[in-house]
Amino acid sequence: MATDRDEQLRQQRELEEIRRSFAEMGARMGSMFEPPDVDEPERTRPAISAPPATPASAGLQGRPRWWWAAALVLLFVAGTAFGYILPKGDGGSDPPSSGATTPTTQAQATPTTRPKPRTVVSVPDDCLEAAQLADEVISRLNRNNRDNRLAEMLRDYTIASQACRREASP
Repeated sequence: MATDRDEQLRQQRELEEIRRSFAEMGARMGSMFEPPDVDEPERTRPAISAPPATPASAGLQGRPRWWWAAALVLLFVAGTAFGYILPKGDGGSDPPSSGATTPTTQAQATPTTRPKPRTVVSVPDDCLEAAQLADEVISRLNRNNRDNRLAEMLRDYTIASQACRREASP
């Protein structure tokens, strides 16, 4: 029992010594979060001093940080504005025109206008049915309606999907 009591006393003394050293250090350094009192006498110079400023870094430290952030925001806004204002080209695909044209270039210069072939999209009925069944199956799954009707719809969707693939393949 005596050793336990001695161990507790030793730990207590070490703890008090650590607290005292922190308090002394705090008194020497001052608080970083509170401004110094005007009534207090000047404290001694801290052991760690800031490195002397170089001429190059002195110019950077002259302006506050918010100024640099404002300059970056302004630069971003200006870049965005120029992006919208400047004309959007097609990559310079137009060949440069020359003043003198030769007979061969005149023949090439007359464009032949051919009507573009018009594509008519047709979807087989089986594909439309498969899409509608797929929508219904997904809707039932989202609503958590998992019953026999869902199984039947899933079977019908599978059959319609296979018919759509057969009909759509060449």
